[in-house]
Amino acid sequence: MSELARVCVQVLSQYVESQSSPDEDRYVFAYTITIRNLGRNSVQLRSRYWLITNGNGRETEVQGEGVVGEQPHIAPGNEFQYTSGAILETPMGTMQGHYVMIDEEGETFHVEIPVFRLAVQTHIHEFLLRPASPGGAFSSD
Repeated sequence: MSELARVCVQVLSQYVESQSSPDEDRYVFAYTITIRNLGRNSVQLRSRYWLITNGNGRETEVQGEGVVGEQPHIAPGNEFQYTSGAILETPMGTMQGHYVMIDEEGETFHVEIPVFRLAVQTHIHEFLLRPASPGGAFSSD
């Protein structure tokens, strides 16, 4: 990775009660991600990888090109924000993963996204015993 490529990722997640059906083991979560380019060169997000784990430990891998149908170019000092979602069979779980990005010099690099929580607020106390951050800022350097 170029010394000039620095990317910061912030994640906020929330339970979407209006789209969930707990009686049918359907819990919908939205997550909003802000990707900031703190470097001196433009970067492009090429692909994503997510590992989604429900409260029973069942893992699902999701990967593909871009995010929400885009492969955004992010100029120095700018940011790209998007909202997406995940559906779990349990009232809590986690997500973690990475983005594959490329800088304007053609160098590919990964931006790791450490584990963050997906949890219905009434179940959050059950999650406090598990090591996971509720969201936050993660940097590629």
